[in-house]
Order: sequence, then C-alpha cells, then structure tokens
Amino acid sequence: MPDYDLLVVGGGINGAGIARDAAGRGLAVALVEQDDLAGHTSSASTKLIHGGLRYLEQYEFRLVREALRERERLLAIAPHIIWPLRFVLPVGEGMRPAWLLRLGLFLYDHIGGRKTLPATQSLRFQGSGLGAGLAPHVRRGFAYSDCWAEDSRLVALNAVDAAARGAAVMTRTKLVAARREGGVWHAKLRNAVGERGVTAGMIVNAAGPWVCNVLSGALGVDTRRRTRLVKGSHIVVKRIYRGEHAYIFQNPDKRIVFAIPYERRFTLIGTTDEVFQGDPASVAASPADIAYLCESVGRWLARPVEAADVVWSYAGVRALFDDGSASAREITRDYVLDLDAPKGGAKLLSVFGGKITTYRRLAEQALKKLGVPGAAWTAGEALPGGDIPERNFSAFVDDLKRQYSFLPATLGQRMARAYGTRATRILGRAVTAAALGEDFGGGLTEAEVDYLRREEFAVTADDILWRRSKLGLHVPADTSGRLRAYLGET
Repeated sequence: MPDYDLLVVGGGINGAGIARDAAGRGLAVALVEQDDLAGHTSSASTKLIHGGLRYLEQYEFRLVREALRERERLLAIAPHIIWPLRFVLPVGEGMRPAWLLRLGLFLYDHIGGRKTLPATQSLRFQGSGLGAGLAPHVRRGFAYSDCWAEDSRLVALNAVDAAARGAAVMTRTKLVAARREGGVWHAKLRNAVGERGVTAGMIVNAAGPWVCNVLSGALGVDTRRRTRLVKGSHIVVKRIYRGEHAYIFQNPDKRIVFAIPYERRFTLIGTTDEVFQGDPASVAASPADIAYLCESVGRWLARPVEAADVVWSYAGVRALFDDGSASAREITRDYVLDLDAPKGGAKLLSVFGGKITTYRRLAEQALKKLGVPGAAWTAGEALPGGDIPERNFSAFVDDLKRQYSFLPATLGQRMARAYGTRATRILGRAVTAAALGEDFGGGLTEAEVDYLRREEFAVTADDILWRRSKLGLHVPADTSGRLRAYLGET
C-alpha cells in the first residue's frame, strides 16, 4: 500500500482546495509546497470573488456563469473572509458605450442565478456618495455587486481544514523527483532537514507558474499543454476617496483597473496584464507598471495618483492556459485539467489556469477526472471559522466585542474578520490584554502568533505579516525584527 492515496504538489488555492476536498472524501492526502502557503500567485491577486464582468466580451459565458454561482457558495461558507462589495463603473467618452455596459451588466445579474447580492443600478453622480473622488466631467455610470476576499487566508483555511480531515500539509517542502512503478508513484521530497521518499497512488500537479517545470523536471513527463505566464501588478496608496464602494475604471487600451477600499486606511489599485518571462519567484511591480496604474485611475479622479503616493506594491504571475491568444488581456482565464493515465500506470493530473473564484469547483472536477469516489461536499461545508450563526457577521462581531470588552474596537473587528468563530481559540479566557502576551505592534500578540504557528502553518515573520494577515501595512518599523527574534529566524 502506498503512503498516500494522493500527493498534491503546490500550496496555492487550487492545491489547497483539492487537498481539502480529497481529504474530506476519506483519501490519505499529502500536500507539499516549496515555500509558504499562498506564497506566490494566490496572495498576489486583486482579492476579488467575482464572475469577471469583462470576460463576457470574450464570450466566456461558461466561466462567468460558474464563477457567479461560486461567488454565492463561497460567500456562504466563508462569511468572515469574504463579503459583498459594491462596484461603481463610470461611463466615459471614447470608452465602451453605456448601452453595451448596461447589456453586459444585465447578463451579469442573470447568467449566474444571483440570489443574495443587490442588482445593478444606473447612477447620476452629482450629489451621490457613490461618485466620491471622481472628476467633475464623470457624470454617470452603473453600480453592481461582487465580493471581496482575503485571498491568502482563503488558501490557509483550506489547508487547515484539509489537515483537520487527516491530510499531511508540508510547507517548505519541494518535490525533487518522482517516478512511476506500476500503479504507484515513488516521490522524493526535500525540506530543510533533508530528503525522504514517499509513495502515492496519484499525483496532482497544481504548481501554478511552475506547473510545466514540475512536469518536465521532477516528473519527467512530456506534454503538449503549455502555459502563458501573465504578470499582474498592484499598488497600495492612502485612501483616495470616501466610501466603502470600489471603482472599476476603463482604459483606452480596453483593459480595466480596480480601485478598492483596503485595510481601512488604504486604496488598492490593480491590475496590469502583461506576458511575463523570467522567474515567477522574483516578480515585482516595475516603475512602468506603477506609472500605468497611476495614469489609469488618474484619468477618472479629481486628484491625480502619483508614484510617490505608493506605500506598497506587489505583483504575481498567473499561469494561464495557452490558448493561442495574441495578447495577455485576451488569454482565457478558464482552467484545463490534463490527465496522464497510462494503462496500468499511476495517474497524474496537471492543473492549467484557473482563478480564485472557481477553485472549489475546479477541485470537484479534478477529483472527478481522477475517478475519486464519494459525493461532492465542499459547497455546503463552512471553512474554519465560517460557521457564524445565521451568517450574521455584524451580530457575531458585536458578540465577540462584548465577550472580550478589553479589546480595542479595531482589534476586535480584525480578529472577527480574520478568524471568525476561531477567534476564541486565540483569545481563550483572557480578560485583559496582558493575558495575550507580548504585543509586537498593531495588536499582534504572542497568543495570535502562537496560534498561527500551531494551527495555520506559519513559520516566518513574512508569513504572519503579509500572508496570514496584512499587518505589515500597520505595524511599527521594529515589529518585523522583534517578530523574527521571537520566531528564531536567522
């Protein structure tokens, strides 16, 4: 008997989602990730759970329909880290005409069976709070609904649940090599301690930008499938408008750029779409990317956004399935599951493409393609911390703040958002802030750090400050050093 029924390579959203689903069906699962969970693409998104309004222009109706249906499901199973967000789409001269936008939004409202989110509405911005910060020449537009997500926490919670269901989650562990011997894979894994061998009945290659590298390298498999690596850059600036709505701005090059309320005090602006060549691990927003994003939002706003306003930037590389499209903007965001199952040989499934919104459905389809038995179950099962009574997040926050009245209001809100019902695993029976141990800054305490190490596979200060949270934007300059010392980082 092999050590595992399924070995999943890649700890991004697709790998974590597949591991969770498979473990919940009773399989012996191992998930290996060469860096941290969501260490690359899955923490570098625009943080949206959405259907992809612009994909309608590319006739991606199946993808949009599936994504919109998933939007409703994910909102239900993770109401702490996913929540509704109203988007304002201004109309401008030389851009897509108003009638076309209205038609697209009508389809967007109806193609996915919208149930809980508000419908589209037409807007006149004069005197409207939904036009806050816009230039005077921008007079009309539309508002529609999608959802916001804590992307890297979504990955971590899928891995946490997979582990709770028996999966072995191994971060900082790389698949070095694997070979088939009949119906079993013999794999060699490497971490900081050394190398060890494991066996598995099946392998899923969900390595994102490295999917082809894993195929031709560690697995020694040739495939006709190819990826197109597309770089998406984002910038964060101090809040540039009032209100809790987001903007979706059109550009003359037909791309769109979002401006989204972020981390209370900031605005997130993104993204770019450009073909990328190089090492995905070293991707960063270039001065040209930053200038493009500033110009894109600046043409719609009353006050310009300049490079000097940027307090943080990040970039990620999406491994999209190469469908032969001429430009990065036109490449499909749909996923392709490639099964290599030679007669009498162990199965290998490689994941090409995909987006955060459809990860759960992708996992179901992956296990179906592998022939894994058991009913699909993840659509109705809350992610860790998401079992909020009646899905009433506001009431839950109020209850948590009453229970731990010593917490500052902003900290209580953050704990509820990040951990949901699991916040009590950190706060325990504490009745004073001192009971939570040292405060490293920004309300990050020993109790929270210890929980993230124990329960969420966090190892380094960056894991905690930039992936399990975005506290890196809020804490004092000395927090990172103090935290590294506490964690024993060298």
